Amino acid sequence: MELKNEGAQIFVPDGLPVDKALARSTHMALGAHQDDLPIMAQHGILECFGQSDKWFLGVTVTNGSGSPRDDLYADYTDEQMRAVRAEEEKKAGFVGEYSAVVLLDYPSSAVKDPANADVTEEIKGLIAAARPSVIYVHNLADKHDTHVAVTLRTLAALRELPAEARPEAVYGCEVWRDLDWMVDEDKVAFDVSSHENFAAALMGIYDSQVCGGKRYDLATAGRRKAHATYHETHGVDVAEAIIFAMDLTPLIADTDVDVTAYVNEHINRFAADVAERIAKLT
Repeated sequence: MELKNEGAQIFVPDGLPVDKALARSTHMALGAHQDDLPIMAQHGILECFGQSDKWFLGVTVTNGSGSPRDDLYADYTDEQMRAVRAEEEKKAGFVGEYSAVVLLDYPSSAVKDPANADVTEEIKGLIAAARPSVIYVHNLADKHDTHVAVTLRTLAALRELPAEARPEAVYGCEVWRDLDWMVDEDKVAFDVSSHENFAAALMGIYDSQVCGGKRYDLATAGRRKAHATYHETHGVDVAEAIIFAMDLTPLIADTDVDVTAYVNEHINRFAADVAERIAKLT
């Protein structure tokens, strides 16, 4: 697998040849930034952790050079941050027992440029090589432009692949906007209660972000616990930590479905649910 960018790399924690590491992958996540994967795709990581027949492939699309920095990293240049964040992602791959860590090393501007076909082509090549059953990406209602761009490039890549090469399921997960607002019937609720210590260890690896001014470790754990309690209004908690996702599988099952219209359907169902409840009780 030859990657396009000079700084791109594929790291296989257990040393298996790259082609075999990609081919054994059953769960695949594509995130914009180096710490996105354990935030949004913890379900896939847990599904594969300690298993011999399931393997998690983590793909980070951007190089992370423009990330905020403070404390130890306050005076780091963009190139130094780029190197630090790549090393953090590889450490996470080792701790999480990923099948492989792929760092595509694109600047955010390239990912957000719809005229740049390289990103879509490279993602398509990785998916074709891995043939995963499940893919996790950012949700389409995320408020970070680069996150949404990664999902759009991934969907474009999937739609260009033959049907037999597409995964069974594609999920849009939470980072910069959670999905608690969706009506319950639309939510995919992933129980990520197990191995809480492991989840904390993964998030703690990204010291350049946690120490650098953003407590993603605490915020991520808090959101998951909040979801577990507030998911059901009239029942006891059935999980200790939940991640919500938007099911994006219909967008690859029928490539004629308009992406914007699909998201708007979710928003409209939420709006109707609010309006109906107020009308019923007025």
